[in-house]
Amino acid sequence: MKKKLTVKKGSECMACLGCVVACSEAFYKEFDPDKSCIQIGEKNGVVKPAVCIQCGKCARTCEQGAIKQNPKGVYMIDKKLCTGCGKCVEACPFGVIVMPVGASNPSKCIACGICAKACPADVLEVVEA
Repeated sequence: MKKKLTVKKGSECMACLGCVVACSEAFYKEFDPDKSCIQIGEKNGVVKPAVCIQCGKCARTCEQGAIKQNPKGVYMIDKKLCTGCGKCVEACPFGVIVMPVGASNPSKCIACGICAKACPADVLEVVEA
């Protein structure tokens, strides 16, 4: 079964940034939207979270083979193999792999669910497909 973070159909994001705060604090121990693996954007006047759908484009782009799919279908970055080139960041179609200034490796969603738990509008969920 593949595990991934999704936006619930019919849900409405309030753009409170609770998910963004939770993600950046989980990875970097500070609130910084540029360090979050979930982003809030607007499309056609509707606020929507951008989430990693575990498409694997980052893994296919990584020349070092540092991004691998675990048994649950989640793409993970092996920091020992990662050279920090940033090609995966550029390849991500959703802009949710981040490489903060000063970081030696990028970060991506690992479908941990911290953002979903932080969302007061219950917009996000981790599902097994």
